Amino acid sequence: MTDFLVRRLIKDCGNINDPAVRARYGAVAGGVGIFLNLCLFAAKFAAGLLTASIAITADAFNNLSDAGSSVVTFVGFRMAGAPADREHPFGHGRIEYLSGLAVSVAILMVGLELAKNSFLKILHPEAVAFSTVSFAILIASIGVKLWMCYFNRALARRINSSAMRATSMDSLTDAVATTTVAVGIVVSAVFHINIDGWSGMAVACFILYTGYTTARDSLSPLLGSPPDADFVHDIEQTVLAHPEVSGIHDLIVHDYGPGRRIISLHAEMPCTSDILAMHDAVDVIELELRHKFGCDVTIHMDPLAPEDDETRALRDRVADLAAQITPEATIHDFRVVKGTTHTNLVFDLLIPHGCPIADRQIADRVREGVRAFDGNFFAVVRIDKGFL
Repeated sequence: MTDFLVRRLIKDCGNINDPAVRARYGAVAGGVGIFLNLCLFAAKFAAGLLTASIAITADAFNNLSDAGSSVVTFVGFRMAGAPADREHPFGHGRIEYLSGLAVSVAILMVGLELAKNSFLKILHPEAVAFSTVSFAILIASIGVKLWMCYFNRALARRINSSAMRATSMDSLTDAVATTTVAVGIVVSAVFHINIDGWSGMAVACFILYTGYTTARDSLSPLLGSPPDADFVHDIEQTVLAHPEVSGIHDLIVHDYGPGRRIISLHAEMPCTSDILAMHDAVDVIELELRHKFGCDVTIHMDPLAPEDDETRALRDRVADLAAQITPEATIHDFRVVKGTTHTNLVFDLLIPHGCPIADRQIADRVREGVRAFDGNFFAVVRIDKGFL
């Protein structure tokens, strides 16, 4: 069903890095969500009136809020697909993340309101009438919500969308909520125990937890989360496949929304090669990365001087010294600058994020270790952080 809808309703559905295509995905997800949630609201609201159940009525308004969330998703994807302008030169792609955050806030608001009403129902319980029609509506609603969860999750996987993942989790919470309500009605009818308020409170807690997790996941890319490790590995392999490049470092992925990533990195290349040939090689690599990953790319060329035996030995000693401080430490941009009174060893030291030793302490220990080398050596070290 999902594949059928995608093929019929989304033109060029495989080009997920195109903002216009992503907007079509958002339109389909939003349209389906609005229609189904409005239908569920009408059916459950009627069922709630028939049974005088606060849990069913709250569940109905939960579906109404979901319809509003679908509107947010629809509008968010449309706005995210808008081209760059003078005020936003990198486009509007992050609006997609904001729409996911808005859906999460809506989930939290529904959870809080349901918790309040359920608490009042616990304090002042009212009899709940069992209705076969209402019960059938709840069972059908569970099936619809599970399908919507699957549908939005499938779309989220296709285009890697945090907004659609939030909508998918919202549908799953609705299915769990409605299941809890249905169980409460059965218990009340069979055992004559009124757990309507407690059922509503259990649903509220589940909804609040889901709202928290989806908000956290939606907020992360807005704050600047690290790129996917597989994506970084693919970039490295692509660049290092070119024989002109000896190594890379300082790779940064800037995320301005899905399909709007900017890559910058330093490529190490021998300084003895023809500079025009190396510049042409960099241009070729940038074009390949743009075509392969759909990203803008800027590559800084780092010239590497040929290492003599002395430079190589000093580099190895410094690398061993860094590894003694923390085993994951690596060095790059290493060069030897000789002066009349002393020799500087200039390099960058990459330390993994989470290292318990402070950057200043690491730098001081490296400088002390280098000063202990035979000869008058000084370390000029810059600390880098690795987050993968």
